[in-house]
Amino acid sequence: MMSLQTPTPLLKQARQALLRNEELAISAVEQLPMELFPALMMDALKGRHNRMVKAMVAAWPFPCLPVGTLMKTPNLETFQAILEGVDMQLARNVHPSRNKMKVLDLRKVRHEFWTIWTGREDGDCSSESGDEEQVVKVLPRYAVRRRLKVIADLCLRRSLDEEQTYFLQWAQERKGSLQLCCANMKIWDMPLFPIRVILSVFQPWLIENLELHTGWDLSTLTHFATYLGYMRNLRKLSMAHISKSTIWHSNRTANREEKCVMKLVSQFSKLHSLEHLSLKGIYFWRDHMKHILRCLRSPLETLSLTGYFLSESDLNYFPSCQRLWQLKHLAMRGVELWALNPLPLRLLLETVAHTLQSLDLQGCRMEDSQLTVLIPALSRCTQLTKINLCDNDFSGPILKDLLLHTDNWNKMNGEQYPAPVECYDSGDIDTERFLHLCLELMDALRAQRQPKGIVFATDICLQCGVRSVYDLRPRLCPCWQ
Repeated sequence: MMSLQTPTPLLKQARQALLRNEELAISAVEQLPMELFPALMMDALKGRHNRMVKAMVAAWPFPCLPVGTLMKTPNLETFQAILEGVDMQLARNVHPSRNKMKVLDLRKVRHEFWTIWTGREDGDCSSESGDEEQVVKVLPRYAVRRRLKVIADLCLRRSLDEEQTYFLQWAQERKGSLQLCCANMKIWDMPLFPIRVILSVFQPWLIENLELHTGWDLSTLTHFATYLGYMRNLRKLSMAHISKSTIWHSNRTANREEKCVMKLVSQFSKLHSLEHLSLKGIYFWRDHMKHILRCLRSPLETLSLTGYFLSESDLNYFPSCQRLWQLKHLAMRGVELWALNPLPLRLLLETVAHTLQSLDLQGCRMEDSQLTVLIPALSRCTQLTKINLCDNDFSGPILKDLLLHTDNWNKMNGEQYPAPVECYDSGDIDTERFLHLCLELMDALRAQRQPKGIVFATDICLQCGVRSVYDLRPRLCPCWQ
């Protein structure tokens, strides 16, 4: 067999000839050498030879067709041709000497399949696919009896584009003859009813990543909670912008709200594979984070809380929660820590010092007293690669003290700190003092280690909306230039 990664000019000429004589190529597609299929499919998609694409999908001789990564730009006719090829395969038997396609992957993620077989990079995607092994391995015997699996990522909005609308209708009509899998689902501002219909087509237990940016109120989210509980293979959950009901004011409605929250909390006990949890701007989690953490069945790698009013009792539970003891990423951006005792956070940081890789405490409005408590724990976090402490109120001496305790941050490559509070004069930045104090802090740090990427940033300027920053050189906001 010819080298897969060094296609000869002769093979290229053969593919060009086939695409010039499309009728002949389509009639003979099942007799083509399987080695010709990958490069020919790439050429057919690039040239929008949709009839050829349809025929090749129907006769695809490999276990997986990762075609999504080749769809660089949306094209409804080409997309329809791919799905029509699937219909052809479902309707008839292809050449008996070939292995039928078992997986159609429509995700726009990078696959090594195309590089291995053609020597060419696939589409314009950069992330690695979790299904690459499935592409290159021979599927087990029992897979022959399985229904064709179609994998897609869905981003659901109130207004869907033509391609999504066509695909969802196609999937709904064929849900009895295909295994339809959505690995990554994003829901943006979409009513609950169509979501229910979609989840009757794409089994919830196959979803691995879910993002909810819905604008729903708590009552609507509670009705969705049952579906959330079905997502037992969910690895990553992100929830944001849940609206506060304007009709629940009395004690009776407050009790009803509490029941809704606890129903939602109870679903977390069913998410056996959850590793990454992100909650942004959700008012009703106050005093309930500890309940969520108690429900978890697996250790978290990521905990992100943004714009969140954390209660003292919630924070106090963090150090004793075993599900947080292996954290790699902790973000508490906008959580008002200035009013809370920082000791529980210090204890948590000490516990995860051997695993924590990134820490984001931007906008917590902490003061010197809080940072003083945290410095001993931060100095032990030797795996840190990123830290963000911007938009906190620290003085120059306490920032210098922190930097002098970071000599073992050998893996650090991105650190962001607030400009010292001494840089401000009645709320306005004193540029001369800003430049002087930042240079002093940089010199103190360089005496300990050589920073790879560091920024000292002021608050956002109220006049121009831009920060002044000091990294390798000062960059002042337009008001001061």
